[in-house]
Amino acid sequence: MTQDPKPRKIHHLDARSLRGLAHPLRIRLLASLRLDGPATASQLAARLGESSGATSYHLRQLAEYGFAEDDPERGKGRERWWRAVHQGTYLDDDLRTDSTPEVRGALNAYLHEWATYHAQELSTWLGTEGDWSKEWVESSDMSDFTLRLTPALNAELGRKLHDLIESYRDLAPEDGTPDAARVRIHLHAFPTKPATDDSADDSTD
Repeated sequence: MTQDPKPRKIHHLDARSLRGLAHPLRIRLLASLRLDGPATASQLAARLGESSGATSYHLRQLAEYGFAEDDPERGKGRERWWRAVHQGTYLDDDLRTDSTPEVRGALNAYLHEWATYHAQELSTWLGTEGDWSKEWVESSDMSDFTLRLTPALNAELGRKLHDLIESYRDLAPEDGTPDAARVRIHLHAFPTKPATDDSADDSTD
């Protein structure tokens, strides 16, 4: 009988940890530790095209704010190995609506950096899809939809999408399964306003 997988550790951001994470390199470092596994500052510098001095400093900052920690299974030599403390991050609603200038500034930096990271991941896929099998290319998706919803319906849709995606964790193939790969899924759902024609002349004679 297979044991249930350990529940994913999710970090709920507060104002302090949000400020600690709202930095371009720290976001990239944390994403790399979560996706590609433990590494040293030098390895991360090579992955991300940064200096080891910069990665070392920002790894220590991530540790101070509770996002990264020493990996005791690897750090036996002179090099210090780092790993992510959590598998995911959750942004609470109260932070999204906090009007404090310091929190708003950190939130904007955090969200825009993650949006940039998502765009870079998509660009990498589009630039390298020729390296993948026909089955993977045909199964990939880059779609957009426009629906007319209320905030409540939009929240319901998000919950259902998250639940559906999470249900596929139980279907994950075992290590070594042929043609299995890690799949990145991006979800964006936000309201828009109709475009206005600023050049129109609404004046009357």
